Amino acid sequence: MEPEDALAGLDPEQREVAEAVRGPVCVLAGAGTGKTRAITHRVAHAVRTGVVDAQSVLAVTFTTRAAGELKQRLRGLGVHGVQARTFHAAALRQLTYFWPRVIGGEPPRVVESKLPLLVEAARAVRRNPDRGELRDVAAEIEWAKVTQVSPEDYPALAVKAGRTPPIPAEEVGRLFEGYEALRRERHLVDFETILELTAAVMTEHQEVANQIRQQYRYFVVDEYQDVNPLQKLLLDTWLGGRDDLCVVGDPNQTIYSFSGATPRYLTGFAVEHPTATVVRLVRDYRSTPQVVGLANDVLAKARTPHRLELVAQRPDGPAPVFAECDDEAAEAQTVVRRVKELLSRGVPAREIAVLYRVNAQSEAYEQAFAQAGLPYLLRGAERFFERPEVRQAVVLLRGAARSANDQEPLAQAVHDILGGIGLTAEPPSGGTARERWESLRALAELAEDLAAEGGDLPALVAELERRATEQHAPPIDGVTLGSLHAAKGLEWDAVFLVGLTDGMLPIIYAESPEQVEEERRLLYVGVTRARVHLHVSWALARSPGGRKARRPSRFLDGLTGAASGAGRAAPSRDRRAGQVRVATPIHCRVCAKTLTAAAEQKLGRCATCPADYDEGLLERLKVWRTSAAKEGKVPAYVVFTDVTLQAMAERVPITEEDLLAIAGIGRVKFERYGEAVLSICRGGEVT
Repeated sequence: MEPEDALAGLDPEQREVAEAVRGPVCVLAGAGTGKTRAITHRVAHAVRTGVVDAQSVLAVTFTTRAAGELKQRLRGLGVHGVQARTFHAAALRQLTYFWPRVIGGEPPRVVESKLPLLVEAARAVRRNPDRGELRDVAAEIEWAKVTQVSPEDYPALAVKAGRTPPIPAEEVGRLFEGYEALRRERHLVDFETILELTAAVMTEHQEVANQIRQQYRYFVVDEYQDVNPLQKLLLDTWLGGRDDLCVVGDPNQTIYSFSGATPRYLTGFAVEHPTATVVRLVRDYRSTPQVVGLANDVLAKARTPHRLELVAQRPDGPAPVFAECDDEAAEAQTVVRRVKELLSRGVPAREIAVLYRVNAQSEAYEQAFAQAGLPYLLRGAERFFERPEVRQAVVLLRGAARSANDQEPLAQAVHDILGGIGLTAEPPSGGTARERWESLRALAELAEDLAAEGGDLPALVAELERRATEQHAPPIDGVTLGSLHAAKGLEWDAVFLVGLTDGMLPIIYAESPEQVEEERRLLYVGVTRARVHLHVSWALARSPGGRKARRPSRFLDGLTGAASGAGRAAPSRDRRAGQVRVATPIHCRVCAKTLTAAAEQKLGRCATCPADYDEGLLERLKVWRTSAAKEGKVPAYVVFTDVTLQAMAERVPITEEDLLAIAGIGRVKFERYGEAVLSICRGGEVT
């Protein structure tokens, strides 16, 4: 690959990032703007032009999956040898390597969960909190450790920071102290201690610092808005005063402040590094103008000083749908119906997600999807390669690869092997058996893809081992159910944002202005996960027949056509669906500007933006309107105005949803004229 090849296909801002091969560089990258593309091409360009050796690059990400994706993209650009790891993985590797030399003895063992040690610490102080409380205490300890707060200082500093611990702060401090004593006594390290010890070893042993700094000279840090003080300490220690650092982040997506993360390192980067190159990526290639317009509107009232306003690059799509339901069960059924519609129109189940604020909200959707026989998977549950059926399958495939029969096609061999542990031609009806089948089917599809490229069983096993290391799970054909936090960094064709009521989003314990603003950004993250279809809903009551005391999220004020809270005018109810449809914000499908004029809203575009419509269709609609007006003995404009007919000719609706998406066409007019209009738009004769 020639150096110029690494710049091919980049937009002007992405190219500016790629050409800024020397640090410091700060990339403010909005959702869907191609940040990974920009930074991988930057690394590739730097390597190709001789600025840096690939082995001297350390790219730091926040998830193993993101690290795997970054390495895969670099391999696609012909760059091999770049180290892409999470903060913890990079630090643990260094700590384990240098420990015998500078400390002596076996390196400490990593403790995956704080709960077992916390249970013991609680018993030692004669306290018996439940596991839910202990999980919250563990979160407090993690916050304290990443912000460098000691057990004795925790009570005072927790109050100062506005923390709300599950038990008195003094008791948290005592449990924190007991936990740390047990951890040290048993030669254990948790994820925070890994970072702390690595920085300490480099600080206290200059030869270690020299060796690490000689190895890594070129740093890239993704999701920089989520860096916490302990991670920043380690990063500064790695750098050792050098400034070949490129950071990438989006202040609009700061959603982890509760765990100690802070966006100030991103927003203050140019102050810390006065010579920094700062590039803003705002061209959104992920979502339609309608989704992008809503995302921008969500943040329009935000107090984010460095807000990035996205500019849509994709063609026009359907308007977001807002649905108010009587209760949570009705809301879940509404989502199921809509999912079935999308599936019938060819949207794959794996390209649909239902996102909620807290994991407890998943139950209603798990039940509704199971009853409907729709496949689903819970995001944030057990990792794919840790599932029992996947581990069993990998063992069997590994054994078969050692004695592989080259005469048997790969896909057939894999189907034969997986058939022995539950892979059938048709999926089971639901439940655990369906989840197990989906996992095995994902492995079989991966084998089919590899077979098409000429791969064999050993190649499949090697691919599975690579994916397991990078936590790069093959896609499973099921609707994703997950929390808004767990959805960060992901995207789907269709997204359902559910349970959006005040008290849930913003969550009830978000009390300070800063906490409320973070909840707003969480909604923004949810909106920007959608490529094309976006469905926003809430329920007025928890259970059928319950008191309808809930109100839609305050963040939806002005976005649905009705204000939330007391005094809100009740929109007309669609009793068959058990929900209320309220007006959606309408954006120009050409330039994404919010439309306010009635005529422009009906057309779905600014009056000055170019139109492209079927003149023959418009004429047929006018002929039909004349006939319908005579039959109903009303003026033609009462049936539909000229602007509405032109909007139909431009947008050519072929489904009920398409037609109702045109401003000015409500349920009454649809029931009266919808069938005839859709027939004409589908190519039928005028009757």
